Formats: sequence, structure tokens, C-alpha cells
Amino acid sequence: MGWYSVRCVFRLDEGRDADSAYEERVTLWRADDFDSAIELAEREALEYIEDTDWAYLGLAQCFFLGDDVDKIVPGIEVFSLIRDSDLTPEEYLDEFFDTGTEHQRHSSPPD
Repeated sequence: MGWYSVRCVFRLDEGRDADSAYEERVTLWRADDFDSAIELAEREALEYIEDTDWAYLGLAQCFFLGDDVDKIVPGIEVFSLIRDSDLTPEEYLDEFFDTGTEHQRHSSPPD
């Protein structure tokens, strides 16, 4: 068995036609393979949204962390996704990560 992280995507469905909130959620799983980890994560995703106005969008992306529990330490990479794009770095960040609509706190950049 190994350690896997799985990112699932959700949408807040409050009867809105547009401008909905989305959540990307990464969870950690001990499983035999990618398919098993995704199955566990999707089962939990449905429990997570039970009795809420959130909908699971059916997207689960999996990342293998390894099989050694001792490697699960602070600073370990828990998820990675590589995407090809012809956008400039600023356009890329604006398109996918910093649209101005995120519900997030801002912090000071490191020295």
C-alpha cells in the first residue's frame, strides 16, 4: 500500500445560474493503487457534501506520494499537476490561480 493525495472539485449550487463558488480539495489516502485512492476519495467527497448546497463535479486527480510512511513529513509534496500553456506567467496565474474571485487571505511575501 502507498500514500496518495487526491484533488476533488466541488461547486456551491445555491440555485445560481452563474457566478458560483468552486472548491478544490486535496485529501490524503492509503491505498493499493491510483484507482483505489480515487474510489476512496470520491466516496468521501460524497459524504463531505451530504446535506449541503455543494455538488461534487466528478473530477478527481491523483498523485502518488510513495509507500514509506516515514516520508510523510512537513514540507513533503502532496500534489502536483503539470499543465502545458502558451500563456505568459502573469496571464497563467491570472487565468488559473489569481482571478480576484478567490476566497483567501493575503500574506506578506517571504523575505
